[in-house]
Amino acid sequence: MEGYHTIAIFTYPSEYAVLRLLLEQQEVRHVFLNETMIGVLPFHSNAIGGIRLKVHPEDIPLAEKIIDHLNNSADLRIV
Repeated sequence: MEGYHTIAIFTYPSEYAVLRLLLEQQEVRHVFLNETMIGVLPFHSNAIGGIRLKVHPEDIPLAEKIIDHLNNSADLRIV
């Protein structure tokens, strides 16, 4: 995704399941790179470079706000 910027890297898909739903709910333009590859070869996540959350430049502030809200929540945390 040319023009999109990486704002977070995850090891496993379970780490961002809630985040994905929140990004979609807020209509943030995003993509998770390497998701399929790591789904097939989960123990190669670090070698592949993890699953990268790439976000459209105009949506970065909203995406970062969503991530910060999850990290500061007592119930949910982004790993």
